[in-house]
Amino acid sequence: MNDLPFAAPVAGQSPGTNLREYTVSELSAALKRSIEENFAVVRVRGEVSGWKRVGSGHCYLALKDADAVLDAVCWRTTAIRLQVQPEDGMEVVCTGRLTTYPGRSKYQLVIDTIELAGIGALLKMLEDRRRRLAAEGLFAAERKRKLPYLPEVIGVITSPTGAVIRDILHRLADRFPRRVLLWPVAVQGEGAAAQIAAAIAGFNRLDPGGPVPRPDLLIVARGGGSLEDLMAFNEEIVVRATAASAIPLISAVGHETDTTLIDHASDRRAPTPTAAAEIAVPVRLDLVAELGGKDQRLNSALARLFGERRTHLAGLARGLPEPRDLIGAAGQRLDDRAERLALAIAGRLAVSRQRLDLAAARLRPAALSADLGRARGRLIEIEPRLAAAAARAIAARRDALDNYAGRLATHAQQHENQLRRGYAVVYADGRIATAAADVARGAVLGIQFHDGKVDAVAGSRRRRVSPPSDPPPGQGKLL
Repeated sequence: MNDLPFAAPVAGQSPGTNLREYTVSELSAALKRSIEENFAVVRVRGEVSGWKRVGSGHCYLALKDADAVLDAVCWRTTAIRLQVQPEDGMEVVCTGRLTTYPGRSKYQLVIDTIELAGIGALLKMLEDRRRRLAAEGLFAAERKRKLPYLPEVIGVITSPTGAVIRDILHRLADRFPRRVLLWPVAVQGEGAAAQIAAAIAGFNRLDPGGPVPRPDLLIVARGGGSLEDLMAFNEEIVVRATAASAIPLISAVGHETDTTLIDHASDRRAPTPTAAAEIAVPVRLDLVAELGGKDQRLNSALARLFGERRTHLAGLARGLPEPRDLIGAAGQRLDDRAERLALAIAGRLAVSRQRLDLAAARLRPAALSADLGRARGRLIEIEPRLAAAAARAIAARRDALDNYAGRLATHAQQHENQLRRGYAVVYADGRIATAAADVARGAVLGIQFHDGKVDAVAGSRRRRVSPPSDPPPGQGKLL
């Protein structure tokens, strides 16, 4: 502090008459040199007040305690590298140098680094940040996505040299080998948060059909460490990148007791990196065993189903009448009547011809010989046409008979189905009884079921009860 050349007064002179005169700029420059030389590197602890960042990127604030206030400035090139973003009310320790600002006759601290003043201040900052991000909905449960059951490709964001990536790969190989893409990042220190956020965004930008496949699941992992070591995973840029990820993400940072803000924004938190690998994929041997058991159950169920259907079909087939028996008699009658029709036509033609010949004999041969010849010629022409018409009539009757036979078979099948559903046909005196009035007391009844006929005797007649308008559910109408 002795760089200012103040001269001692001479005896007999008035005080100050031998002192050197300074301009304001000279005095300000001398004070600036003195302060900067004596306070080139200082550490100052205080509470942040009036923090602001101007358009140029420079940051201005004040550090205060109970008795004093110290103005401070952080230049843009330094502000972008700060590990801690100051907030009003935060207690910090700033490292820098003192200088003066002659334009306003004040001194200020030019900050190089900012650290939180103790764990308590750090925890308070993290809690305030957690509450602010939670208020934005970044930690809401409805934002969390369901993890894929068996991802084809897993993206891992961690340090390439640590034990974390080896633990994850080893655990995946033991449980269910999957393709793993590693995005190497720094997991602590300057720039770590920016690298982690860029890795999350980079995996999300991959094209699913591109040369590098897009992962189905992301794992952000780091081993244990102190709260300061894990600060990169508490940074807002990492939390926002995690919440914005379209790919489901597992956070596996630190040990089981460590909690970071990325754990709140991720879709699933794993207590350790190894546990993250266990969450990501199931055990392959367990899946094989489960699949084998389900395959056996499926085969057994199909075998039982086919057996039941086969038995049911065989029962239905036994109850069906033989179609040839239904149409055999009708076909035989058709053949007989067709033969009789042909013979009748031939006989009728022969009788007509005989009558014609007799009539011709009675007539005078000379007068009617020409007419007789013409009539005989017409008869010869008509005979083939009549035979063809008779054949067409027979064919039409045969087609109608075939149609009736098919309808008869269908009706017989429907009748059999109705009997199998629980209906029965009651015969009284050889006729179907359709009402209670048709059955006399003591009459012998025949009750036809689908598998046979049972005889019964009619008892006393009960008062008739009107049937319900609709049949019971599941039961149709027989008549």
